[in-house]
Amino acid sequence: MFISGIQQIGVGVSNVKEAFRWYRHHFGMDVPIFEEAATAGLMLPYTGGQPQERHAILALNLQGGGGMEIWQYTQRTPMPPAFLPQLGDLGIFVAKVKCKDVQACFHDLRKRGVNIQNNPTARPDGEEHFFVKDPWGNTFEVVGCKDWFSRSLPAHTGGMYGCIIGVSDIDRSLAFYTDILGYDQVAYDKTEQFADWQGVDGGFGRYHRVLLRHSAKRQGPFSRLLGDSEIELVQALDRTPRKIYETRFWGDLGFIHLCFDITGMAELKSFCAEKGHPFTVDSSGSFDMGEAAGYFAYIEDPDGTLIEFVETHKIPILKKLNWYLRLDKRSNPAKPLPNLMLKMLGLGRVKG
Repeated sequence: MFISGIQQIGVGVSNVKEAFRWYRHHFGMDVPIFEEAATAGLMLPYTGGQPQERHAILALNLQGGGGMEIWQYTQRTPMPPAFLPQLGDLGIFVAKVKCKDVQACFHDLRKRGVNIQNNPTARPDGEEHFFVKDPWGNTFEVVGCKDWFSRSLPAHTGGMYGCIIGVSDIDRSLAFYTDILGYDQVAYDKTEQFADWQGVDGGFGRYHRVLLRHSAKRQGPFSRLLGDSEIELVQALDRTPRKIYETRFWGDLGFIHLCFDITGMAELKSFCAEKGHPFTVDSSGSFDMGEAAGYFAYIEDPDGTLIEFVETHKIPILKKLNWYLRLDKRSNPAKPLPNLMLKMLGLGRVKG
């Protein structure tokens, strides 16, 4: 049982095609691994007890980092939050995007007219970062990163690098993200009002803020591509936080889950149950996602934030030639795939 890295962060949108185009142009998420319109029939605990029709695209940036699962309801209107979420509200508030050159990226996105929330500044660990909003109100942190699968593409950014998660009790959440997900390294642990958050919704409040990384290198077929990642836990100290998805469905507008690519789902199921976080959704074996297939399951963090696990069984390399990569019968599942094979995923890149 092991984690290969953050496979993707799910984002609920009102128009999947427009969102994919925006993330492709501005974040370089230009390799669609699958696109499928189907019924989400296994997420009943989080979709009002009824199967829901949806259209989803899983997109990657082959410079490295996790992907984005861009997700849209097709037979109901996806609902926005009933309030303006702020830092510290419970759930995923910010998705982190890894960046090669923060200053160059900042000036490029500003020229493009992207909604930038603040100027580049240093975090408590000294790493430079800034925040932007997409056209649907989702906040992204563009943060400097030294871990890259490739630097050969023109985009300043790579893929998803982690997220900022609002929690109600830092100590309780630390145990969850350390014990279950392996984020055992504290990069900083600060309590104050943070200057580098000015301009972000709720950024003027007082917070307890902990940045977590993993000391062990990830293993598995996609570990080189997905790379290192970080999770930032945030607890609001001068107000009572609200749950970002209160009274709403998974798949409604916003960041819907954090997904890890894993190997050994049966062992992981037992492990999570022993830790007090049993699977709340379980596909119970391989699940066909049209152009891809895998075994998926969900657990909740202590505040109900959804964590997805996917054991990938099949992904397309070149769909026009019916060329697929099978992963469910590898003799050494911990071994990373060769770089050349991972780069071949770029044969499906959407250009222009």
